[in-house]
Amino acid sequence: MNCFVIADLHMSGGQNKPMEVFGMNWECHIERIFADWKTRVGENDCVLIPGDISWAMYLDDAMADIDAIGKLPGKKVLLRGNHDYWWSSVAQIRAKLPENMYVVQNDAVDLGEFVVCGSRGWLVPGCGETMTEKDMKVYERECIRLKLSLDAAVRIAGSRPVIVMMHYPPLYPSLTDTGFTRILESFPIIKQVVYGHLHGKGIAAKFEGEHHAISYHLTSCDALDFRLFQLPVQKNEK
Repeated sequence: MNCFVIADLHMSGGQNKPMEVFGMNWECHIERIFADWKTRVGENDCVLIPGDISWAMYLDDAMADIDAIGKLPGKKVLLRGNHDYWWSSVAQIRAKLPENMYVVQNDAVDLGEFVVCGSRGWLVPGCGETMTEKDMKVYERECIRLKLSLDAAVRIAGSRPVIVMMHYPPLYPSLTDTGFTRILESFPIIKQVVYGHLHGKGIAAKFEGEHHAISYHLTSCDALDFRLFQLPVQKNEK
């Protein structure tokens, strides 16, 4: 099973949200992503989508986008992003998902050869953006959710690899010690984290590479030139 990742699809969800306003490199971005997907992904492969899937405000409006993804090859695992306003009741979402599509929320997904878990994340103290008291509460809550998901993954993974999805960056080049990294590093089984959220000039703030034995990869679609990233799944030592 090959594992591919691409975040921040920002599909229309019935909203008038032309992504070209963020740069002409976004022109026909979904068509380009889907063309690459169909060329490279097999039915037995999986694609992880770490958030910002659709601009829809409600689940029913997001279903056209979700169904379009569902028709593509492979298994798909979705994570909530900060713009996924349609993501409310996870039970309702799971009841409507196409076959071979899964969501992660405070839990983990067993894909056979490896396990996927994660949490949306949030701004982190010291990241350069002003954090309000509300932001701090969300950050602390997301730390709890990340640990819940990691606990679930470890319970079912055994010796198999665990891949962590986050939407927000869990660390930055100038800030590598955060609540998220401390939680991740407390689980020796964790070797790979994929995240999104950063776009345009913000891509320069990415952390890409290894930190304390964990590899981090930015997978927002414009950072990948709208092509899926193939994640080399690292097997855990027995």
